[in-house]
Amino acid sequence: MTAIDDSLARLRSADVLQRAGIDAGAVHEGFRESGVRFAAIGGALEDRWYQAIRELALCIRPIAGSSPVLNEGGVYRGSWIESTGTINSELLSRFVPQVTRATHLLFAARQRDDGMIPYKVTDAGAGFSQIQIVTPLARTVWNHYLLAGRDGDYLRTMYDAMVRYDEWLATYRDTRGTGCVEAFCTFDTGHDLSPRFWHVPDRGYRADARRYDPDSPILPFLAPDLTANVACQRAYLALIAEELGEDAEPWREKAQASLAALWEHCFDAEDGIFYDRDSTGALVRVQSDVLLRTLACEVGDASFFTASLERYLLNTGKFFAHYGFTSLAMDDPRFDHDFTRNSWGGPSNFLSLIRAPHAFEHHGHVAELALSAMPVLAAMAGHDRFPQCLDPWSGAAGFTESYSPSILWLLDAIERHCGILPRPDGELWFTGLAPTRLDHDAAVEAMAYARTVGGVGYELAGDDERTVVYRDGVEHLAFPRGWRVITDTLGTPTAVVGMSPRAIAGTLTIGDRSVSLTIAGNERVQLSGAEVMSRTSVGVVTPRA
Repeated sequence: MTAIDDSLARLRSADVLQRAGIDAGAVHEGFRESGVRFAAIGGALEDRWYQAIRELALCIRPIAGSSPVLNEGGVYRGSWIESTGTINSELLSRFVPQVTRATHLLFAARQRDDGMIPYKVTDAGAGFSQIQIVTPLARTVWNHYLLAGRDGDYLRTMYDAMVRYDEWLATYRDTRGTGCVEAFCTFDTGHDLSPRFWHVPDRGYRADARRYDPDSPILPFLAPDLTANVACQRAYLALIAEELGEDAEPWREKAQASLAALWEHCFDAEDGIFYDRDSTGALVRVQSDVLLRTLACEVGDASFFTASLERYLLNTGKFFAHYGFTSLAMDDPRFDHDFTRNSWGGPSNFLSLIRAPHAFEHHGHVAELALSAMPVLAAMAGHDRFPQCLDPWSGAAGFTESYSPSILWLLDAIERHCGILPRPDGELWFTGLAPTRLDHDAAVEAMAYARTVGGVGYELAGDDERTVVYRDGVEHLAFPRGWRVITDTLGTPTAVVGMSPRAIAGTLTIGDRSVSLTIAGNERVQLSGAEVMSRTSVGVVTPRA
């Protein structure tokens, strides 16, 4: 038997919940229904994956009498709209969709009469002292709706809540009449300890998110990440409005107005980056993960994204540390090297890492995303817990433990780079980057991944040379390591994408047919059966100092 055969045998013999040590309740049976399983020969990734499943289960519990919802985990007791209610839940939707639904509805149910959605919900109640919005809620709602069966009642409830919150933000967070969304305090963006907010209070004035400290000489800020959030939010509200049979055009107009305000007031053309603008009109020249947040809100075209990669995100003197994207530019003298505390002043944060895929994939830069993920995957294989922060230099685990964003990052990274990932648009991604080349003895010899989609059981297995996909136990696809094969919902290949920075030549086998291809990094080859229809590529950006 080959190592691939061994990994498949191990995969097929595993009971996920039993192996993870989880009692089979209704929520956890929902995970079993996804058919998700993982097995690896060699290294510690398999053990870490099961630890992630076990600790994720501990993060799912009722809050203040609710049904089971996702909790942030670690020292954070409850759900935060910045993360738990948005990007975390968006990833969770692929594994336990009923918990994502319940988490979204928790925030809608706790919405205040004036329209404000709480920034957190804990057993003590809902919090309203800041807004703390990063990932657009409407995007996560829309993607969950598409993935989880198009629940119209859920979509209507969330849409109505988000419409009211948009009105609240327009009423209370545009005091200067610029069209931007204003930051009143540090926690509005969750940027604890960031120099971005030095000499700014942590919370809204007198714990009221509608007010800022009148004695501050620099508040309020015109905030690029908050403005980008609302622009993207409105674009997705347009999609939801259409789905509900309402007029989407007003939302598109509002989205464009937000984008225009963002570029006018917060973009510095010379530096090629977004900054806050304080109440005196001066730019707050702190280069932080605000750039990645803004790009993840679908701001900018392909050329702007490429320029941002070259100048900032893949610049090893700015944000591209060996272990993750840092929260502050590394050449800033204020860079905080203490990764043992909740700091957005330097360390790599897992919330940044789980937000990053949307930005990279929106523009087709999947090879660079994979390149950034592999050192983090190697580091996590050696951890004994799931932290909030990483040391960008060593990959050592930092602040807190049992933190759902880092748990979900691991589950997502394995599925995204060497597993089977269902997309909201109906595509299935079968990605052949088996983690066979990880540092620090983390490499595996072979691995296998399984998922059930539309009642069909798929299995993917790979080693350092090849990837094989089975459909209900029958070999369906085979291709070299370094490719991603994209199929429709029935498993019929429609495209192949290069996942390595270098060109990889090989053969795609589809049942009894085959096609020989050479695919460059980030190149997408459209297929019709075994015939090449077109080729497109955005090129690959090489990391540089």
